[in-house]
Amino acid sequence: MQDIRKAFAGVPALDRASLTVGPGEVHALIGQNGAGKSTLIKVLTGAYRRDAGQVTFAGAAVDFPSPLAAQRGGIATIYQEVNLVPLRSVAENIMLGREPRRFGLIDWRALNDRARQALSDLGLTLEVTRPLGGYSTAVQQMVALARAVSVQARLVVMDEPTSSLNEREVETLFGVIRGLKARGVSVLFVSHRLDELYEVCDRITVMRDGRTVFSGPMTDVSRLRLVELMLGRALDSSGAQTGFVRGQASDEELLSARGVTLGTRLRGAGVEVRRGEVVGLAGLLGSGRSELAGVLFGAERPDQAQITLRGQAVDFRAPGDAIRAGLGFCSEDRKAQGIIPDLSVRENLTLALLPRLARAGVVDTARQAEIVDRFMTRLGIKASSAEQPIRELSGGNQQKVLLSRWLATEPDLLILDEPTRGIDVGAKAEIQRLIGELAQGGLGVLMISSELEELIEGCHEVTVLRHGRRVARLSGEAMTEDALLHAMAQGEADPGAAGAA
Repeated sequence: MQDIRKAFAGVPALDRASLTVGPGEVHALIGQNGAGKSTLIKVLTGAYRRDAGQVTFAGAAVDFPSPLAAQRGGIATIYQEVNLVPLRSVAENIMLGREPRRFGLIDWRALNDRARQALSDLGLTLEVTRPLGGYSTAVQQMVALARAVSVQARLVVMDEPTSSLNEREVETLFGVIRGLKARGVSVLFVSHRLDELYEVCDRITVMRDGRTVFSGPMTDVSRLRLVELMLGRALDSSGAQTGFVRGQASDEELLSARGVTLGTRLRGAGVEVRRGEVVGLAGLLGSGRSELAGVLFGAERPDQAQITLRGQAVDFRAPGDAIRAGLGFCSEDRKAQGIIPDLSVRENLTLALLPRLARAGVVDTARQAEIVDRFMTRLGIKASSAEQPIRELSGGNQQKVLLSRWLATEPDLLILDEPTRGIDVGAKAEIQRLIGELAQGGLGVLMISSELEELIEGCHEVTVLRHGRRVARLSGEAMTEDALLHAMAQGEADPGAAGAA
C-alpha cells in the first residue's frame, strides 16, 4: 500500500500512509487510537474506498469494491469487535458464504464436519450446532479466527485478536500464527500489547495522525522507542507503567455489597468502596466480576444480597434506579452495550442525561450543546464535530464519550468494566489519569481490569473474585503481582466475605 489517502467529511484519516507486508511474514501494525490503523485495514479489505494511492497484492494492482471481493481475492480479516451472527450456529458462522451444497441444498452434515475440523485445527472442541451468541466473547473471537483461517487466505488481517482471550487462548492463537507463517501465509497483526508483538512479529509499521512514521524489523526498535514513535514525544523515566495518579481516599464508606448470590455465577461475593477511592475487581474469566458489577447497577437481579449506598440499604430493580441513586456504569463491550453506532457523538454523550434535559418531551438543545462542548474539551475527544457519527471515532475516543456520558450525570460511584481494553497506550494513559483525578475529587470508582499493573498502580485496594466468591482483599505493600496471581488462581473464600453471607 503506497501513498494512501482517505478523508471523512473533509477531515483526513489517512495522509499518504504506506504499508508493505512480505510473503510468509508476520507484520505488526500499531499506533494510537485515531492514528489510522483501522481505516488503513478497511481500505485494504474493501470496506472503504481510498481517495488516492495504490494497493498491490500478490504482484497485481487491486481495488477491492467490498470485503467479500477482498476475501475472494485472498484476504481474510478478524476484527476487534466480533462481526458474526450470534443467532446462527457456530458452524454456520464459520462456513458463512461458503456452505457446501448437495443437489442445490445445504449439506448440513458436511457443513458441521468442516466447522469441527476448523475448530480442531485451533485445538478447540465446541458444539457447532449451538447458537454462537450462547458462547462467551472469547470463544466467539476464536470462532472468528477459525473462520478466517479456514478461508485459505494468502493474507490474514488480525485486528486486536487477543483483546478477549485468556493466556491459554493467546498461546493457541500464536501457535496458529506460526503455523500460517510456516505455510507461507502472511499475517498483519494489530495489537496494543507490545510484548505480543515481540513474541510473534517479524517486522513492524508505526502510524501516527494518519501517516506512516516508521517501518522496519522488530529487532531494530525497543519498546520505549515504539511508544515514543506512537506518541510523537519522548517519555519520562519514572518507571510507572500507567497514567494513574493515586490520591488519598476518605474514611466514608460509599458502597458496601456482601453475600451477593446469583445462581452459580456469584456465591456470596462482596466489595466495598469509599469516597475518593479506586477499588479494583480482579479475577480470571468466569470469576464473576462483570456479574457483580451488573448486580450493583441493577442490570442483574440477585438471589440474595446485602447492598448499602451511603449507609442506606438499596435494592435496585433496574439500571434506572441505580442512575437516579448516583451510579454510572461503563460496560466491557463498547459496541454491544455502550455506543449506539449510528447516533452522533452529541446524542451518545447525553443519552443518560436526557431525562434532565427534556421538558414535556422537548430537549433543551442549548444546554445539551453546552454540556457536550464542555466534556469534549475536558476529555480531549477528537471528532470533526459533535454531530459526527460515533462509529467513525477511534476506540479510545468512543470510550471517552462513554465516560463523559456518565460524568455528565454527576455520579457518586462510577463502575468501569475494562475501561482501557482495546485502546492504545496514549489514550489509555489519558483515561487512567482521568480516573485518578475523578477519585481525588471525591468520586468512588469500582474498576474491573485484567491488567495487573493497572490494578496495582491505580487502585487503593483490590478485591479478588474466584468462582463467584471473594477470595482476597489486597492493599498497600501486600498488593503485588504475585499476590494477585496467587489469589486469582488458587485463592480460597475470604472468611470475612463468607461470614457476611
